[in-house]
Amino acid sequence: MKKYFRYLIPFFAAAVAISAAGGYHLIKKISIPGDYEWDYLTADSDGRRLYVSHDKEVVVLDLDTNAILGKIPGEDVHGIAVVKELGRGYISATDPGSAIVFDLKTFAVITKVTVGGDPNAIFYDNKTKRIFTIDRDSKRVSAIDPKTNKVVGTVENLGGRTEHAVSDDKGHIFLNMQDLGTLLKIDTQTLKVTDTWKLAPCEQPSSMDMDRAHNRVFIGCRSGVMTVVDGATGKIVAMQPIGKGVDAAEFDAGRGLVYFSTGADGAMWVFHEDSADKYSLVETVKTQLNSRTMALDRKTGRAYLPTASFAPLPPAEPGKKQPRRGPMVPGSFGLLVIGQ
Repeated sequence: MKKYFRYLIPFFAAAVAISAAGGYHLIKKISIPGDYEWDYLTADSDGRRLYVSHDKEVVVLDLDTNAILGKIPGEDVHGIAVVKELGRGYISATDPGSAIVFDLKTFAVITKVTVGGDPNAIFYDNKTKRIFTIDRDSKRVSAIDPKTNKVVGTVENLGGRTEHAVSDDKGHIFLNMQDLGTLLKIDTQTLKVTDTWKLAPCEQPSSMDMDRAHNRVFIGCRSGVMTVVDGATGKIVAMQPIGKGVDAAEFDAGRGLVYFSTGADGAMWVFHEDSADKYSLVETVKTQLNSRTMALDRKTGRAYLPTASFAPLPPAEPGKKQPRRGPMVPGSFGLLVIGQ
């Protein structure tokens, strides 16, 4: 623990350190029909589309007008990947495990590709031109050829709870193993794990993005820290405190900013990349409890965070598992739009 102490500043000092230069605030809330859960979002800043996973469907919004353009049906949907050159999108869905392929213009479902159980994260790798799904129940990674919509390989027996992942577009995937507290580096050509790095004192590594130009991996840890890892060596080069319940990280290369959303305390944390190994807190922005995931429009710099209100938990029933929160308040689901 002592070797990492120099990276940490006192948590309470960071929590109140709101920079006047930041100026982030709630711009508006976009209401979305449907009183059910959500997961990842994907912002296609070039195509001006925002894809919001909403349990039974993916809702597509116009990033300029905020209008709902259409919906893509699914079952327990999680993440969305966009393949512009093929005009297709891919949705990870627990049904019990597939990638739903849809048309980017019409939003019509084209086909489903069977992958491992409970695929969570999903993304496109520009090096191999493949779609990758992170299959949580199967503890594996699946590689899909989007030209044929066939699984062309897998990384098996990962041995723990797989979480967020990112590609460096140079031949590697970085994958958080949440329950093991480790970061895996995977070769996208051979589909072999090449390195396993311990992330302590980071516990429960969850969200992830990266600075590809400087080969730095940004990890949000549910123990309440953000961790920056050198993608070549696995060395932890920086840490900063954040809130609890993080489930999203976004890096804006143009602005040199790293964002984390923490649902347990309802906040968005904005850091400036002073150098590849140094990061300073710009602002802590109040959002809403349970606003844990996020997408960033890199054209405008605005962040979109799903949110909803929940009624109090009902009295516990003997012999039944207690839900983690009460029922969703009808009509409360939507997106918080945060910007300057």
